[in-house]
Amino acid sequence: MRPLNLFERAALGGMCVVMTAGSLAAQPGGAGAAAGDYLGMPSPGSEPAVFAPGVVSTGLGERDVAVTPDGNEIYYTTYVGRYVFSAIMMVRRVGGSWQSPEVAPFSGLPGVLDGEPAISPDGKRFFFLSNRPSRPGAEPNEDIWVMERTADGWGAPANLGAPVNSAAKEYFPSLTRDGTLYFTREGDPNNPNGIYRARLLDGKYAEIERLPDIVNAGKECFNAFIAPDESFLIYSIYGRKDSVGSVDYYVSFRSPDDAWSEPINLGPKVNTKGGEEYAPYVSLDGRYFFFMSSRTQAAKELFGERVTAAALQRLATLPGNGAADVWWVDASFLQRLKPKPTP
Repeated sequence: MRPLNLFERAALGGMCVVMTAGSLAAQPGGAGAAAGDYLGMPSPGSEPAVFAPGVVSTGLGERDVAVTPDGNEIYYTTYVGRYVFSAIMMVRRVGGSWQSPEVAPFSGLPGVLDGEPAISPDGKRFFFLSNRPSRPGAEPNEDIWVMERTADGWGAPANLGAPVNSAAKEYFPSLTRDGTLYFTREGDPNNPNGIYRARLLDGKYAEIERLPDIVNAGKECFNAFIAPDESFLIYSIYGRKDSVGSVDYYVSFRSPDDAWSEPINLGPKVNTKGGEEYAPYVSLDGRYFFFMSSRTQAAKELFGERVTAAALQRLATLPGNGAADVWWVDASFLQRLKPKPTP
């Protein structure tokens, strides 16, 4: 008898039920497809689907996808409550088979907030948010940390330091192919929360620059994913009149002369009235858009005709229960949002 694969173990553990888009039970290949890319999940279409329900997307909170260029390692953030406990998770493909999710070796320190993994397009550097002390005795602060790729995995985490990190909070790193780092700075006394970038020059980061007001539009702008060729930026904005909910995903396109378009709302398929939308990511080949959303599944799809105590207990381990989940969708719609050049 062959060993149970990843998805079958999840189903037997009570973690997987028939759901809407994204259900393992409803999709062709389903539990037996755990050897392909993206944990063997069938590719999403134009309608968003839960990513790996019962495995990556569970009853906990999940967000912040990052994938190595070879596709063999997927990282994401899992958290409990309002980020009371937070760790970076990893799923690895070994010998063609995906292993069970586990806390990444560099994460999992009790009382430490880790999250928002980002891997450089060349796969050589790993950036993430952490509030671990930058040195013994230092006060915790949300900073960006970095690791170098080694023959054995990732090297020791190091605080990225100035000019990127400061006494303010810095988080949600994202990288271009030339090494430019995009990130959020919060609580700067001279500027409201917003998106910044730092160019990599001779192996060191130049002084940071705040993106222009056309990008930093709204009451708060944060958590930006930059395309590897720096052609577009997807990020969260709070407080715009054209928003679907309180916080929505927007895209701004960049021209070769560094001019940016007005932010464009990604629309109601991605943004929701009641759900949180905080963490965008596009696969390196540009095919898939991953995003965090706390939208809930329809009650009858979760419970049937009547709510039971057993169903409520089971719901604590399932996606769609109001905690954040990872969703994905075909990314081709993004380019259709690009403004046409004026004649």
